[in-house]
Amino acid sequence: MKRRLLSCAICAALFAVAATSAVAETPTDQPPAPDGAPAPPETLPDVVVNATPLREAVDEIVAPVSVLSGATLDDAKAATIGETVAKEVGVQTTSFGAGVGRPVIRGLDGPRVSVLADGLGSGDVSTVSQDHAVAVEPFLADQIEILKGPATLLYGSGAIGGVVNIVDGRIPTALPSEVLSGRAELRGNSVSDERTGMARVDAAAGNLALHFDGSWRDADDYGIPGGTLANSFLETKSGALGASWIGSRGYLGASVSRFLDHYGNPAEPGDEEEGGVTLQLAQTRYDIKGELRDPLAGFAALRFSAGHVDYRHTEFEGDEVGTVFLNDANEARVELVQGDWKGWQGAFGVQFLDRTFEAIGEEAFVPKTSTRALGVFALQQKTLGAFKLELGARADRQSSDPLDGPKRDFSPLGLSLGGIWRIDDAWHLSLNLDRAQRAPAEEELFADGPHVATNAFEIGDPALATETSNQAELGLHFHGDRVEAKIAAYANRFSNYVYLLDTGEFEDDLPVRQWTQAAAKFHGLEGEAKFTLAENASGRYDVRLWGDTVKARLADGGNLPRIAPARLGIDFGWTADAWRARLGAARYFRQDDVAQFETETPGFTLVSAHLSYAIPTAANLDWEVFADGNNLTNRTARLATSYIKDLAPLPGRSVAFGVRAFF
Repeated sequence: MKRRLLSCAICAALFAVAATSAVAETPTDQPPAPDGAPAPPETLPDVVVNATPLREAVDEIVAPVSVLSGATLDDAKAATIGETVAKEVGVQTTSFGAGVGRPVIRGLDGPRVSVLADGLGSGDVSTVSQDHAVAVEPFLADQIEILKGPATLLYGSGAIGGVVNIVDGRIPTALPSEVLSGRAELRGNSVSDERTGMARVDAAAGNLALHFDGSWRDADDYGIPGGTLANSFLETKSGALGASWIGSRGYLGASVSRFLDHYGNPAEPGDEEEGGVTLQLAQTRYDIKGELRDPLAGFAALRFSAGHVDYRHTEFEGDEVGTVFLNDANEARVELVQGDWKGWQGAFGVQFLDRTFEAIGEEAFVPKTSTRALGVFALQQKTLGAFKLELGARADRQSSDPLDGPKRDFSPLGLSLGGIWRIDDAWHLSLNLDRAQRAPAEEELFADGPHVATNAFEIGDPALATETSNQAELGLHFHGDRVEAKIAAYANRFSNYVYLLDTGEFEDDLPVRQWTQAAAKFHGLEGEAKFTLAENASGRYDVRLWGDTVKARLADGGNLPRIAPARLGIDFGWTADAWRARLGAARYFRQDDVAQFETETPGFTLVSAHLSYAIPTAANLDWEVFADGNNLTNRTARLATSYIKDLAPLPGRSVAFGVRAFF
């Protein structure tokens, strides 16, 4: 408790220090920056967020959002999407060895956080069990967008905790600036003898834009302090082909992609007589997407996207097939963006999902289930002087129909009210109020059997009711020439919160865990401040201070399981001509607010570093060599969000090195 209070106080202090420094650095007789003045290099005002219908810049969006792009994304990329975004404020990751990491946003994960591939669901079964990988490749992303807080308004029931959208450009939306362009990367990593390569090519031929990408990764069991974590290997292959016809009023495109994954489950390493448990994943997806500008009088754009996913993953027990998971999904989305209607701007949309999930074999603890969902939504904005108002609503109809059992129907409803008050050119105050609802997932409703990956006998409850969240968030943002700082506080009250209760009983030598519901409370604080310390002939020197904390309890005072711990971090950066360097440390505090039968997680500090050098060569060809160090002090680190934290710590000291080419 003391550590959490301390982290809250420090987060608040970061903002206060940033604001004070900013005021001190600006002469009182200097006029304010005019509208349209260029922003400091560390901000992202020109980055358009594709996950919102109005395609606004980061600084213009009312709801909390962050974006990884450019060099920042290159430095953050990792084997899993969870690990890639885990250093963003308010975002952490699950872990089930090297192959699995799913985002945790403000303490919420699993079926409450949607992972999207260019606006449509990833189509995997990563929400069913924490040992299932997300079928996306972060190394191929153009940018990664994180919507924090309820995003059910835009993306339905599974986004009650937030959204992570991977923008991959596989369907081109504009003609490339060059006839042929692209990038490639090769890297290695000492902790697992990893070898990773990727390439992307974009080409233009008249009105036709073409895209190709591919990646390959091969990593052995990774090292941990004192040894090697058995059965933690990872092999990944992925690739895509895409094409679009692009005209003066829009585009129409399609893509086909393939994702193959093979990784070990370190919680079940096996022995000399019986091999460990491994997972092989294969997914093929087909996507189409298009946009028509000025489709009707009073409307600015009509956008549509649709995708079909064939997914299969097999869990092997040694050389024998244990369980096969199948997922066949179709999803479609249409957005109609209005023009200016007496000062109001907005969009209307409809989204459809048809998914059939099936598990076959010894761990088929969830029956074959068909899920269908249809949602309609509307978003409206209006600027009133220095104040920007946003209203939104969404209604869904969702059904879950198991093979042998009664069908369940749900009608989630989402409502939102938000606003930004631009106090002056530097200070922005935001308020968001959301009422969001989520239909229970298949495993929560119908699970009934041994789930060895989480070492439990899971029992669902077909009578679960719709989960309801009421959240309020207050944010303050300062944007100066040499300082940028933001802080946000939020409170979330759940009714009928669905969680996995450890009953204390045993079945087949496994602890029995029951999906159940109760009222719950989440509240948290997150803050970040970026300072430009100096900028002279030797380069630019920056420092970033950041921290976040979340508290999650049941209404009766009990703790919820696997809640992310409080964190504090500091990063020092230097850039000079072709050089870029960073040294940082992140402190993860002890997690002792644990549920019954859950073990506490010790605190730890991770030290990291980055160094890169850009080498310009021939026309339209640039090279960059780089080195990254992680956990440089070789600490034993266990994530409180992981089911297998006591068996599988994070990797020990590692150094990654490689080369990138841009053409």
